[in-house]
Amino acid sequence: MQNVLKIIQKLALEHDKISPDLVREKNIKLGLRNEDGTGVFVGITSKGQVIGYKKEIGGDGSSTKVDLEGELYYCGYNVKDLVRYQQKEGRFGFEETTYLLLTSELPRKEHLDIFTGELAQRRGLPDDAKKIILGRPLHDDQMGSLHTIVSAMHLFDDNPNSTDIKDLSRQCIDLIAKFPTIVAYNYHASAGHRKELSELLEPRDDYSHAENFLYMLHGKKPDKMTAHLLDMMLVLHAEHGGGNNSTFTVRTVSSSGANSYMAICSGIASLSGHLHGGANEAVEGMMENIKQHVKDWDDDDEVAGYLKKILDKKVGDKSGKIYGIGHAVYTKSDPRAVILEHKAAEIAKKNGMEKEFRLYRSVARLAPEIVLDKKGKVAAANVDFYSGFVYRSMGIPKELFTPMFAMSRVAGWSAHRIEEIIQGRLMRPSYFSSLAGPRRDYKSLTSR
Repeated sequence: MQNVLKIIQKLALEHDKISPDLVREKNIKLGLRNEDGTGVFVGITSKGQVIGYKKEIGGDGSSTKVDLEGELYYCGYNVKDLVRYQQKEGRFGFEETTYLLLTSELPRKEHLDIFTGELAQRRGLPDDAKKIILGRPLHDDQMGSLHTIVSAMHLFDDNPNSTDIKDLSRQCIDLIAKFPTIVAYNYHASAGHRKELSELLEPRDDYSHAENFLYMLHGKKPDKMTAHLLDMMLVLHAEHGGGNNSTFTVRTVSSSGANSYMAICSGIASLSGHLHGGANEAVEGMMENIKQHVKDWDDDDEVAGYLKKILDKKVGDKSGKIYGIGHAVYTKSDPRAVILEHKAAEIAKKNGMEKEFRLYRSVARLAPEIVLDKKGKVAAANVDFYSGFVYRSMGIPKELFTPMFAMSRVAGWSAHRIEEIIQGRLMRPSYFSSLAGPRRDYKSLTSR
């Protein structure tokens, strides 16, 4: 068996690698990216718009990519304004943001109150769903568990395969409401946290989305600062345009007419990949390595020297990546990181973590200069650079970082799913063959 596996591995490597020359010759958009790294337009959405550059057209028709300060819009509203007004008015904003994404309109107060109450009422899980959570094998794969339970939720839907707008809306709102409960229960049911059915806390319908999750995770009502900080992070992660990998995956699966549970599970599957949802964990691992090997955290020269070694693949995980620096769209700045940096400083001060946070700020300041010098690429700290630090400051375990990303992004996934079903066009791109000719002559088994 091992010999056959080795043959399969060898042939896969031999035939599945492609020539860069062939990619250029056929003008293939690998990763749905243009040659300059910008994304290929494949659809239209009213939900999220991510701006990190613009293209200027020259007199000869050529285009030049111009880097810009990053901007993020939800249904035409700048996310900075959403966060600023929500905090200025001293209220929780994820519920309003979710309503906006689902409808493309800001709610009036009476509509927001009704919607918030509806989300709160839908947080609980049937006992049979809890038994599935508690009965799964002990392991620490929280994203795998989230995928399993969300998939199983179709069992409790009387009409799970309907794509009628009334059922789509019901299913999406139901999943958005239940994600925090599922994430909290999965964590408590994992190795070292096993509970009986009667020990699982019931969600509170008098708490906000953020408060309720922290309550279910820690067993007590969170302090106001922590709850509002988590709420802000939920808002910042709720949506990021149709082109990010998990949202595009949800749209692709939705375009086939698959039900809501399968479509949302496809987003979870995508987010579980280390190139998408696991970046904040990678940042935390990198920063632990830096803290161990840099003696003076306040010495810019020493910090910069170590960052150069990371880029040169000499230290750390030797991937050559400074995690949390750079983004597929944002170049000069990530607006989410700009917002989060200020809040991270506040919670660092509150928890006596100011020295550690100064190191984060130093890396965020020095790394872009080093990347530009060594690779000629404009880059800045992205939201993942700070999010792990903030989650840890709130007492949230590392294995929940990515599930909490999903807990936020399910709002955007749901909005895009509904939009994709309404637009109603099956996604079917083409692939160019890498084989030398159009056909190969079949040989009988005995003559091979």
